[in-house]
Amino acid sequence: VQLQASGGGLVQPGGSLRLSCAASGRTFSNSVMGWFRQVPGKEREFVAGISWNGRNTYYVDSVKGRFTISRDNAKNTVYLQMNSVKPEDTALYYCVAADAVMVVITKPDYWGQGTLVTVSS
Repeated sequence: VQLQASGGGLVQPGGSLRLSCAASGRTFSNSVMGWFRQVPGKEREFVAGISWNGRNTYYVDSVKGRFTISRDNAKNTVYLQMNSVKPEDTALYYCVAADAVMVVITKPDYWGQGTLVTVSS
């Protein structure tokens, strides 16, 4: 499976950004999708996950109420809407996929390349 993330960039604190991830090479609609992020010198951190049908979503506490994960199975794309961003959201964001929720949250099977988000004034 191939995951292509995009949408990263420079955003001011309090601003918004939407990340996208296009998937190919497997049945997207059957996959649990998610996002991880990594700050240099730190371990990768689970950010958000979404079930195959979009009905269930999961978030790390630090982004709850600010970030929203969604998916469009017709377009084989998953999104991460980032609102009220903070400097501590600065990281390389990775799109991930797996067959089960707990796998997506802990150790995803598939990773895309990262897209850099920088929150700074």
